[in-house]
Amino acid sequence: MRRLISCLLLALPTLAPADRAGSFDYYVLSLSWSPNWCALEGDARGSDQCDARHDHGWILHGLWPQYERGYPADCQTVEPAPSRRMTSEMADIMGTSGLAWHQWRKHGTCSGLSAEEYYGLSRRAYTGITRPKILRQLTDPVRIAPKVIEEAFLAENTGLSADQITITCKDGHIQEARICLTKDLAPRRCGADVLRDCSAASALFTPVR
Repeated sequence: MRRLISCLLLALPTLAPADRAGSFDYYVLSLSWSPNWCALEGDARGSDQCDARHDHGWILHGLWPQYERGYPADCQTVEPAPSRRMTSEMADIMGTSGLAWHQWRKHGTCSGLSAEEYYGLSRRAYTGITRPKILRQLTDPVRIAPKVIEEAFLAENTGLSADQITITCKDGHIQEARICLTKDLAPRRCGADVLRDCSAASALFTPVR
């Protein structure tokens, strides 16, 4: 009987441990090109991020705790949720307070930090990367190789290497620049599941309005 039970236990699938706040390997800093997001989704939603009074370029999509493979999400935390003041103060670099709230709930709770600390670290990560000014000088939509976007970031950030950044696409548009950082916000090599550049020969890049 014991042997039968042992065999049955071995046959059961191995369950991954629950995601724990503060237990991760590195961060992914995700920068979204706002004009493309607005063209694909934001304008139809009537998002304030896309209002004509703004001139957003690369906004902070999020700072994501990451495992060497995969990532934690929606972790249980003893930290209280951010106040409306905290989320609204992030709108200048995240586009909307709603995105700031969503990022805390899905990713910030896994950081092991308080909401205030997480937002502060996110702002430091965002300001620590130079966004290429040349991309803001475009006046018309262009089709461009994702590699050109990556090279523009590398040219502006001398401490960054090609295995520490990836450019993603969505529906034929340049979507995001994702940069891998240590917990101290130093550039580091991305995990294999993150380092997947857009495979399109070119993608649409919409200028800042």
